[in-house]
Amino acid sequence: MRRAVALALAVALVPCAVRAHSHVDEKIQAQKAKIHAVHVQLHQKRAQLDDARSRVTAIAGQLAATNRNIASVNAHLGDLETQMRSTQRKLAWNTIQLDAARKTLHRHQDALSRRLVDAYEHGDLGYLDVLLSARSFADFVERWNDIRFLVKANEATIRARRADEKQVATLQGSLLGARAELQSQESQVHQQRLALDSLAQQRTLLLAAADQQRAQVQNEVQQLDSMSEEEEAQLNALVLEKQRELEAEREARRRAARLAGQEVPPEPGAPGQLMWPLSGPITSPFGYRMHPVFHRMILHAGIDIGVPTGTTIAAAAGGHVIVASYQGNCGNMVAIDHGGGLSTLYCHMSQIFVGVGQDVQRGQAIGAAGATGDATGPHLHFQVDLHGQPVDPMSYLR
Repeated sequence: MRRAVALALAVALVPCAVRAHSHVDEKIQAQKAKIHAVHVQLHQKRAQLDDARSRVTAIAGQLAATNRNIASVNAHLGDLETQMRSTQRKLAWNTIQLDAARKTLHRHQDALSRRLVDAYEHGDLGYLDVLLSARSFADFVERWNDIRFLVKANEATIRARRADEKQVATLQGSLLGARAELQSQESQVHQQRLALDSLAQQRTLLLAAADQQRAQVQNEVQQLDSMSEEEEAQLNALVLEKQRELEAEREARRRAARLAGQEVPPEPGAPGQLMWPLSGPITSPFGYRMHPVFHRMILHAGIDIGVPTGTTIAAAAGGHVIVASYQGNCGNMVAIDHGGGLSTLYCHMSQIFVGVGQDVQRGQAIGAAGATGDATGPHLHFQVDLHGQPVDPMSYLR
């Protein structure tokens, strides 16, 4: 009779735990769905943030190149201004030479005009009359030489006048050409400078807009990160609640077994009873550290084991899978409840081989190592929790 009552009590105890367990499962699944939605948004926003940062970098590079071009144009303008000052000095000197040439031309023109007037007044036979009026042969020769000198002087005056006219025309053309060339170069460089200034202003505005967009997206990412942390904290609370419910279920089974006079099987999870999930070097131990991604001092709640992507991960002990999905910073994660308040977490998996609610055996393959979530490279983050609090896994591994 006592044995029958014990069996009935055992049957009555287990369904209550199962019902509570199912209710927690529903809440965990709902919470996981919320976290997944947040992480989808976060993934999209981070992609937008990367794009915004790339745009800022590209525009900043273009602006720097434009500023270098402006500096080059300014230097060119400075060279042109130096050339213009030199040309202006040459223009001033050429102007003086031009004025002198014009005065010389005027003198030659006056001398030639006087000779033409003299020739007109004396007629074409003036020179012959001078020769015929000579009083002696010596006087004739002297007058002949004087006339030859006058004729040559007139010819020289005419040639000098023509040379002066040519020099004046050459100087005027040279001055006009130099002025036109300098004005053209100055105008071109000035237009180029205006265009570059306008381009620099446009790119400055684009840079400001892109940086504002980057800041806005970064703020949204931070808000989503905070939301993700809150949602994950709620999930952790639900997981802890589920662990308590599972422990209550196991306790009910143990009580039922004792009441039925059956032997109670030992629970796994005592210190030193976990096997290594895989072989590899420990790249980061348990304890506080500067986080390689977040760059702040936080508790590293497990150990990191460096292995190549795809390395098989084994369950450290037999138990019940309570999480098997993508979990934000942890990436693809599996959590196993081993009873006695002990659970293990396996993060950053490239693949998950098990599902929630599945019972696994010690050493069973549960996934493959990877670098999902916030990870700087492929590795396994292995975590041991005791009653919901992280403890040093090295105390439980053998």
